[in-house]
Amino acid sequence: MATLLYNNLPALRPTRAISSVLNEMLRDTLPTQAAPSQSFIPQADIVESEQGFELHLMLPGVAKENVKIDFQDGKLTVTGERKAPEATETGPKFRRVESGYGTFTRTFRLPDTVDVTAIEAQLQDGVLRLTIPFDSKKVTKHQIEVR
Repeated sequence: MATLLYNNLPALRPTRAISSVLNEMLRDTLPTQAAPSQSFIPQADIVESEQGFELHLMLPGVAKENVKIDFQDGKLTVTGERKAPEATETGPKFRRVESGYGTFTRTFRLPDTVDVTAIEAQLQDGVLRLTIPFDSKKVTKHQIEVR
């Protein structure tokens, strides 16, 4: 016989994700890097509204000249590079590197209901904001009235 458990007391559930708890526990035991990485994966947030989607890509320290956005075959691809500070013999030396440097690529599949010709991009305060509006001419859901 199977036993089903249900916790209807939300105050007793853990408030943090298990991955963040494990990260905190393992942070001091993991080996640190002494040099910047060659690539990284920027974090992304996607928000949907009645007008369309808004994609936020976290790109701290990336100049807008180093970002390229392409759309092809239903996929939106953001590529670029975050250059690491150059360590010289007389200058600062890396003791611990936790942030990501190097090249990055993120690809997102877009639905057919978006207007790719009206996509707008803005890079401000280290956040790339892509506004992806819905195409008002394409209908994905329509209710038909019975007479």
